[in-house]
Amino acid sequence: MKTLSIQRIGNQASIILPEELLTHLGGEQVIAIETPYGVELLPYDSDLAAQLHEAELVMAEDAEVLRRLAG
Repeated sequence: MKTLSIQRIGNQASIILPEELLTHLGGEQVIAIETPYGVELLPYDSDLAAQLHEAELVMAEDAEVLRRLAG
C-alpha cells in the first residue's frame, strides 16, 4: 500500500506517482475506474477503454431498466 498526497496546482489537483508505480502502469496514460472501494488505476489499453465507454453508454441509456433489475 502506498499513501500519496494530492497537491493543488492552479485549478487542478495532482498526485505524484512514485517511479515504481509509473513503471508498473507503463506508458503515458492510465484508465481510472471508480469502484465501491475507491479509484483503481489500470495501464491504458485501447480495447478496454472502448469497452468501458460502451458500457457507460448502455448504463446511461438503460438506467431505469438496470435499476429495476438491481432492486
